[in-house]
Order: sequence, then C-alpha cells, then structure tokens
Amino acid sequence: MGEPSLRGQTVVVIGGSGGIGLETARLARAEGARVILTGRDPERLRRTASELDAASSAAFDATAPDSLERFFRELPTPIDHVMVTAGRPTYGPILEMDLSEVRRNLDEHLGVAIRVARQAVGKVRPGGTLIFMSGTGARRPGIGLALAATFTAAFPALVANLALEIAPVRVNLIAAGFVDTGLSATILGDQLEARRAQLRETLPIRRVVGPADVARLAVHLMTNTALTGATYDVDGGQQLLPG
Repeated sequence: MGEPSLRGQTVVVIGGSGGIGLETARLARAEGARVILTGRDPERLRRTASELDAASSAAFDATAPDSLERFFRELPTPIDHVMVTAGRPTYGPILEMDLSEVRRNLDEHLGVAIRVARQAVGKVRPGGTLIFMSGTGARRPGIGLALAATFTAAFPALVANLALEIAPVRVNLIAAGFVDTGLSATILGDQLEARRAQLRETLPIRRVVGPADVARLAVHLMTNTALTGATYDVDGGQQLLPG
C-alpha cells in the first residue's frame, strides 16, 4: 500500500456532520489528514467529531458572517484544504417568493463562498485548496428552478475568478446531480424510493450516486495540485438523459 495521500495535512469541512461533508471528512481521515468539522447541530456534530477523532469541531451557522469570521480567525495555521458543503438547494416559482427570501438564498450560496474565500487568504497554504459544491440539475430551465439555475450558472464563473484572485491557493467546484443523502430524503419525502428506482434504471452507470462518490472526487481535487479554477461534474451521466 502507498503512503496515505493526505498524511500530515489539515482538512476543514464546513458542513461536515452529515452527507457529503461527513463522507469527505471520513475519507480524508482515512488518508491521514487531521480534520476540523463544522455544522449547525451541536449534538450531531459532537457525535461525528467523536466518530472521526476530529482535531476539533465548531457548531455555528456558516451563513452568519460574524460566526464564520470568528471561526477562521481562531483556526490554527496553516490549513491545507477547506471544503464547503453547507447549504441546500432552493426550489419554487421565483415570482411567488418574497424578495427577502431570494436575497437570503443568494447570500447563503454565493455570499458564503465569497466570505470563505476572503477568510482563507493567509490561512490556507499556497497550493492548498478551497472546494465548493453546486449542482447540475438546474442546467435545464424549468418552472421552480430559477434560483437553483442562477447558482448553477454563476458558481463556475465565481470559482474561476477566485482561482486567479487568491492564487496560488487552488479553487475548484464540484457540481453534483442527485446524491443519495439525508438531505435528498428530506426534500423528496415519500418520493425518494421512486427516484432511486428511476435513476437505477436510467443512469448510464445503473446505480445511484452516493456521498462517497463525491468524497473521492473531493480528495482527488485536494491531492492533484494541477487542478484549479474548474468545475467537475459527478452525476452518473444524469445530464445525458433526455428531458
């Protein structure tokens, strides 16, 4: 067996107490990294941090600017990698949304990424990475997808520009299709199993994408130092399907 790919490195996962964030932290730990976790739910975060033997954890809302700034200010340096998985997609006809809700959602997605990038300067070592999460499903227009489509279109441009502005720190984006997580279960409710069955039948890979699939891509982005400023899809070929 080779040397663990992240031995001696420190990985921060914002939104690391479940789903994709948890799986990324688990794989990073298996590859020898120290992990620092954040999440909104203190008890859930405590259990996850104990399970992974995390170096530390901090419970706070990543969309709160003061809390995010304080977290980064108190981080020991240097940090090698930061992955942000906090947040959830927003669906619904935009003309029926209150404008304050629209502004809040824009801030929770793009605003958080900008604030993390600002805070990472001087904390993340040269050649380290910032990894953000987006999606692929809203690349096709549809009723109720206006906000999700806006984030889907804007995030790659933001990441490409951040990669130039904060170089030599590397910045990349993972765009996921359906991923079988607790969040997906919450969104779909009693339609979850039907969605799983549909994807198993129609995806070119003939199975459902799980959080471990995304985690493996995230760790690859951390360790492949030639990669920056790009968007990497992980959707099992979902975009290739008609309609």
